Amino acid sequence: MDDDLVDRVRAASRACTQTVSGHRHRSPTEVLEALAVACAELGIEDWDTYGEHGAVERLETEVAGLLGTEAAAFFPSGVMAQQVALRIWCDREGSRRVAVPDLSHLLVHELDGPRILQQLEVEHLTTGPVVATAEHLAALPGRLAAVLVEVPLRDAGCLVPTFDELAGLSAACRARGVRLHVDGARIWEAQTHLGRPLPEIAALADSVYVSFYKGLGGLAGAALAGTADVVDEARRWRRRMGGTLYRSTPEAVAALVGLRDRLPLMGDCVAWARTLAAALPDHVTVHPSPPHTGTFRLYAAGVPDDVNARLLAHVKQHGVAITPPWSPTTEPGRVVCELAVGEDALDLDPVAVAESIGVLTLPG
Repeated sequence: MDDDLVDRVRAASRACTQTVSGHRHRSPTEVLEALAVACAELGIEDWDTYGEHGAVERLETEVAGLLGTEAAAFFPSGVMAQQVALRIWCDREGSRRVAVPDLSHLLVHELDGPRILQQLEVEHLTTGPVVATAEHLAALPGRLAAVLVEVPLRDAGCLVPTFDELAGLSAACRARGVRLHVDGARIWEAQTHLGRPLPEIAALADSVYVSFYKGLGGLAGAALAGTADVVDEARRWRRRMGGTLYRSTPEAVAALVGLRDRLPLMGDCVAWARTLAAALPDHVTVHPSPPHTGTFRLYAAGVPDDVNARLLAHVKQHGVAITPPWSPTTEPGRVVCELAVGEDALDLDPVAVAESIGVLTLPG
């Protein structure tokens, strides 16, 4: 695959004022100026200090309210938040053994950090692109401290269980005395598929992690939510691991803006994604079909360089970033890309975008 061509596609897409996937590119100057305006709009007049007071405290209170939990703690990264959650459950249960999908972010993208830093003994709850159920837990004999489920499972095309499947797994964990932690980095996007209020979803878990920079478009950061005693312990681990920063106000304000402006649009983004998916021609495969969230994968026959060359020409001609660059799959002669429909797409016609994607990926 021609890396230079991919770079040119990305550069042309960043210059677009309209985009389907992700969020429109904004310079640091634009972003920071918008945050200054947001501080005035939100009435943020004081800095936080080491994660206390100010916008961080307000954000933690808002997240706990949205999820219906007793408390929430801000973390500089989801990597830290989730290791802390699993560390707490392992220490409390007196076991280092946890069950995690083999496609989980913790195992695929974190350089084996949970094992190296927390000495976790990881069992595969699921293997491959499937959602975890009570049956998968039952297939793992022996003592477990915790089960982690990623909702949605990103590296499986953002698969989301049904609410009944998640509730069944939760009940099985509680019957077995196993703690359930939900990796809810994109739980905001998954709510439409689950079809229940966020507090009802969060109540199935013993702890929940949420991200502020993915669908919500924040600068960085995450939160770990749960009972007050768990969150208090999480704050102590945050300090031990160097996560209690002197100032986190910019990240917290950006997260508050995301919750205010983007969270209410999540359902609309999922509906837009499903309309686009239904309008795609037969030679483009959607996974999952229909999409469970606004993020999903497209597959087609072709050579990445050929498709990306057509994509680059389209972006330059129309000024609309309709897809990210396409990549090869493990199957020869097939290409794939991931769409993450954001609020900017809502100004575009999903049927017209589907037609353009169909032309880009025409066989031959």
